[in-house]
Amino acid sequence: MPQKLLPPFLFLICCVAMITCSLLFPQWTYLPKPWNYLGVPLLLLGLGMVRNIQGKFKKEATEINTFKSPKKLVSTGLFHYSRNPIYLGFTLALGGLAIVLGNYAALDGLIAFFIAAHLWYIPYEEEAMEKEFGEAYLDYKSKVRRWL
Repeated sequence: MPQKLLPPFLFLICCVAMITCSLLFPQWTYLPKPWNYLGVPLLLLGLGMVRNIQGKFKKEATEINTFKSPKKLVSTGLFHYSRNPIYLGFTLALGGLAIVLGNYAALDGLIAFFIAAHLWYIPYEEEAMEKEFGEAYLDYKSKVRRWL
């Protein structure tokens, strides 16, 4: 995966893919209206988490870009519960979208994002954090789980 594909862009690509798949395969619907609207709170929660972390990074004056060097180790707020609350937020939002779409084909975008975050983005960031913050990051990593 090229370093130019930042997580928010992958998130948007997954959203478009999920909507497209649900339109292409309407017969794969598993959750009819109005039940599919149960996904809206999850979608909003995920987006709210991402927005919260954007504000936190701005307040802490640290780098949010995955492929740039981190300036500060942030371990408060949502980072107290998850080492990766932005990825968690994006994943929750995609899960909410999958429920709203109520279509099996839409699950592919959720799965693709989770796999990319878990196997590529997060390990890349963890390596950068270890190099930059050493023992402080290892201590934080031992106390806070990757996802939840």
